[in-house]
Amino acid sequence: MASLSVGLLNWGVPPVQAGEATIDGEQKAWHKVTLTVDGPQAKETDSSPNPFTDYRMTVDFEHESGSPRYQVPGYFAADGNAAESSATSGNKWRAHLSPDKPGQWTYTVHFVQGKNAAVEDNAKAKPVADVDGITGKFKVAASDKSGRDFRGRGRLGYVGKHYLQFKDSGEYFLKAGPDAPETFLAYVDFDDTIANKPKVPLKSWKAHVQDWNNGDPTWKDGKGKGIIGAVNYIADKGCNVVSFLPYNAGGDGDNVWPFVARDDQLHYDCSKLDQWQIVFDHAQAKGVYLHFKMQETEMDDDVPTSLNKGDLGPERKLYCRELVARFGHELALNWNLGEENTQTPKQQRDMAKYIQDVDPYGHHIVIHTFPNQQDKVYTQLIGDQSVLTGASLQNGWNAAHARTLKWVTESAKAGRPWVCANDEQGPASFGVPADPGYEGKDGKGGEKGKQYDLHDIRKQTLWGTLMAGGAGVEYYFGYKLPQNDLVCEDFRSRDQSWDYCRIALEFFGENDIPFWEMKNMDSLLKVDSSAQPAYCFAKPGSIYLAFLGEGGPSKLDLSKDNQAYQVSWFNPRTGGKLQKGSVTQVKGGSVVDLGTPPEDAKEDWLVVLRK
Repeated sequence: MASLSVGLLNWGVPPVQAGEATIDGEQKAWHKVTLTVDGPQAKETDSSPNPFTDYRMTVDFEHESGSPRYQVPGYFAADGNAAESSATSGNKWRAHLSPDKPGQWTYTVHFVQGKNAAVEDNAKAKPVADVDGITGKFKVAASDKSGRDFRGRGRLGYVGKHYLQFKDSGEYFLKAGPDAPETFLAYVDFDDTIANKPKVPLKSWKAHVQDWNNGDPTWKDGKGKGIIGAVNYIADKGCNVVSFLPYNAGGDGDNVWPFVARDDQLHYDCSKLDQWQIVFDHAQAKGVYLHFKMQETEMDDDVPTSLNKGDLGPERKLYCRELVARFGHELALNWNLGEENTQTPKQQRDMAKYIQDVDPYGHHIVIHTFPNQQDKVYTQLIGDQSVLTGASLQNGWNAAHARTLKWVTESAKAGRPWVCANDEQGPASFGVPADPGYEGKDGKGGEKGKQYDLHDIRKQTLWGTLMAGGAGVEYYFGYKLPQNDLVCEDFRSRDQSWDYCRIALEFFGENDIPFWEMKNMDSLLKVDSSAQPAYCFAKPGSIYLAFLGEGGPSKLDLSKDNQAYQVSWFNPRTGGKLQKGSVTQVKGGSVVDLGTPPEDAKEDWLVVLRK
C-alpha cells in the first residue's frame, strides 16, 4: 500500500507537529508497545465522517540502526479504555508495535481525513492538524521472557520452507490443538455479543473457569475467566494453537462479528475488539498460536452478510485493515482467507495481496477449501500466482497423509514451498471423536458402518500429517458428537487426544529432530500390508523416522546410503525416552531389518535411525 508520507506531498501541506503521543506497554523486544494520540472526537456509529473509513492513521516506526522500519496501521480506540468502560466514543487513536530488537526506536504519525481515506490509496484527503506529523522516540530493552511465551522467541514467519520459523530464537514451528469450535469468540462476556440461532447459544466456557489462575487477565470486574481458562488449558496440555472465526454472520453459528451491529460492516465495536485483544495477548504469552479464519463459506457469495460479494471493495479492505491494525502485533498467527473458501481465484489473490500490503509484519497467509475442490483451487494459487504461503487442509481423517504430501510436493515444484497443515478432518458429522466415556459416549464415530476412534486419529491424522512434511494439525469436532464444532465449551472432551498431540510435539523438540530439513520418503519403508499405516520421513545420511501402525515386521531400504545408524524406538501413545528394540544398529548399503519394538508389537511405534 502506498506510503502516506509520500501521498501527503501531493497536497502541498506541510505536516503539523503540535500534539504528543503516549507510549504504553512493556518497552521490550517482541512485547506489545502501544502508541496513543489524541485525535478527532468521534463515535463508533458516526457516518460523516466515519471514524473507520474516513480517517487514516499510520505510524512509521524505525529502529535507530535504520532497520527494521514498519508502517503500522492505526485505529479508532474510543476512550482508550473501552474494554473496561464499554465506551463507544472518544478521541483516542492507537497503533501497536512489537519491536524486533532492543535499542532506540523513533516514530512519526501520519493522520489524514477524507472520504474513504482508510481504504483507498487515491482518496482525496488532508492532514489532521495537531496529529499528523507527531514524532518521538522511545527505548526498548531486551525481552525477559522464556519458555512457551512467544515474546522470548520472536515473531513467527514464513521463510520459504514448509515450516514457519521464529525470528529471534531460530526455532521452527509445529502446531497441534483445536480447530473447533469455530464459534470460539461467541462468548457471553464479550460486549454486544448475541446469539441469533436458538440451537447455537453463547458460550460461558464455565468448564474452564477452574483453569483461570490468579494474575491472569480479566475485564469489567472479573469477566473473561472462562475463555482465559480455556486458553490456559490448551497450553497446559502442551498444545499450541486455537482457531476461530472473527466473522460468521449468516453462517452456521451466526453469533460472531466485529461490527457495532451484525449487518453494519463499516462501523466497528471498540470495546468488544479490545476484549478480544486481551484474550489474544494472553494466548501469545502462553505460547498459543492464533488461527484467524477470516470468513465462513456462506459469506463468500452474493448474500447480505458477504463483504462486497467477495470482491476487494471498501468493506473487505476495511475488515482486513482493522484486523491487522488491532491484532497484527501478535507474534504467531495466520490469516486464513476463509473456511471452505469459494471466492474466485482473482478475489482470493486480491484479498491475499491486500493483506500482505497492509500487514507490516508479513504474517503467514493461507486458504482453506472443500476437500473435493483442492485441486481446482490450489493449483491456481501455488507458485507465483499469489502471495499465499500455505494451505489449511480439510480432508477425511484417513486421507491426511496423502493430501498433505500432495500439496507439500506440488507447492515445492511450483517454486514456493507452502506450509501445509491438516486443520479439519472428515466426516463432518464426527471429525475427531470425544474421549471414550465422555458424557456417556464411547468416543467412536463413523459413517456407513465404518468405525474409527481417537487411536486411528493419532496414527493417520496426527502422525500421518507430520510424516508427510506437514506443519501440524488442528482437530475439528463433528457436529453429531458432544461438544461439537458449534457448541463446544469444554476442551476436556478430547483430553486424551491433546495428550497424544503433546507427545508428538515433545518428540520432535526433545530429541532435536531437524524436521525442517527432512522430507517424506515412504517408498523406502517395507512393511507387511497388515501393518498399515506406515510412513517414512528422512534426511538421508543423517536421520530416518519410520512410523509403524503396528510394531512390525518392517524393513528400510538403505541401499543408497552407506552410513551406520543407531536404532531406537519411540512410543507415540505414552511418550518418554527412546527405547531399545531387538535391533540396535544397522549398516546402510542394503535393505535392513528394523527388528521388533521393546513391547506391544501390535501397537503403533516410531523407529528412529540416527547416524
